[in-house]
Amino acid sequence: MTVRQIHLAAHFPGVNNTTVWTDPSAGSQIDFSSFEHFARTAERGFFDYVLLAEGLRLREHRGRIHERDVLGRPNTLAVLAALAGITEHVGLVGTLSTTFNEPYELARQLATLDHLSAGRAGWNAVTSSDAFHGANFRRGGYLAHADRYERAKEFAALAKRLWDSWPEEGPVADAGTGVFLPDGAPARVRHAGAQFDVDAVFDVPRSPQGRPVIVQAGDSPDGRDFGAEHAEVIFSLHTEFAAAQDFYRDVKGRLAAWGREEESLKILPAATFAIGDTDDEARERSREIALQQVRPETALTYIEQIWNRDLSGYDPEGPLPDIEPDAGSESAQGFANRHAAIRARIAKLRETAAAEGLSIRETVIRLTAQHTFVGTPSRIAAEIDRYVQERATDGFTIVGHLTPHGLDEFAERVVPLLQERGSYRAGYEDGATLRDLLGLPAPVPALAGAR
Repeated sequence: MTVRQIHLAAHFPGVNNTTVWTDPSAGSQIDFSSFEHFARTAERGFFDYVLLAEGLRLREHRGRIHERDVLGRPNTLAVLAALAGITEHVGLVGTLSTTFNEPYELARQLATLDHLSAGRAGWNAVTSSDAFHGANFRRGGYLAHADRYERAKEFAALAKRLWDSWPEEGPVADAGTGVFLPDGAPARVRHAGAQFDVDAVFDVPRSPQGRPVIVQAGDSPDGRDFGAEHAEVIFSLHTEFAAAQDFYRDVKGRLAAWGREEESLKILPAATFAIGDTDDEARERSREIALQQVRPETALTYIEQIWNRDLSGYDPEGPLPDIEPDAGSESAQGFANRHAAIRARIAKLRETAAAEGLSIRETVIRLTAQHTFVGTPSRIAAEIDRYVQERATDGFTIVGHLTPHGLDEFAERVVPLLQERGSYRAGYEDGATLRDLLGLPAPVPALAGAR
């Protein structure tokens, strides 16, 4: 039986709900030294790539900046460009919105990053919430959920046409005049669609890996369809084994409709971890980390967003609220306009909390702070290997809880055990692009010409 190779990505812990910024050992989420340490650790652990999230607006709750964002969010592309200069092998993937960017501009920026990094760039293509984020762009309630995916599909298809508009052998110009020869000029890209109207000659030559790798994180039916059509990596949320296998089969089963093979798409769910010298020690450490991640005020904030009410009078260590959610208009961070779904969700929360005697805080911990892998390094390595060999995933996107040292222990204690199993690389090949590291086929050229 052929041993399947494990692929690992590393999520920088800075803007997600796993980050514990109040820990005394936590570092800056802005200083370049934090990004440098994290990227060097990922490279030392032979990871495929580092992933930077990007929020387009600081989170707010009841008019106040949420505590998780008080340290700010730097621009993703600027950080990745700087990391390209101090790393040699690890891929560099940035989260960038299809809702509030334009295809030509973003394709140009990513192609430039791919050149700067010698073929290590990737794009985590996401759609963005409407009114709350749109206010930063003078667009307000810009697009409904379904329309955001229609824009994303058109955006990705157009970006690929722009990247593929240069000849594979590179530009050819007349030696005397410097003018492009007919077979060496980039093709003009004409596109007229529901979202974009473009007539362009792309100004960045074909990049070292053909075009940047496209990563995607959607889980709705629209998101899965987008992933099957355009994504080369899916950053999923399905980490329970049976659910992960179901997601793997579902999404990879959609590839054939787009003329794609199974290995043209990697599925790397987000995975958190707590390591101990014994399983009991790891479980205790997991509990301690969860209590840091979900402080009392954080738990109330989470529940208020579901109920769409001020619940400040409730004790986070007490039972869930016995009042019904506010069914009024949706708040910037609330969910209450989807009233039937919220009622069903609250009923399920109450059922779970009552059956297990959980407080508000314990319920939120159950929802948001259950670690994917808890145990000794050998137990964690065995579980990761099992997921990959039994086709539940192609690997994982590892998410630590501390900036910037959250990856250190995993790289030092788990990675060597994966290598001993023969299912994880022992080093990088010189000159490998991100596409090479992921074992992805060469991209199929998009039709760049008139449409």
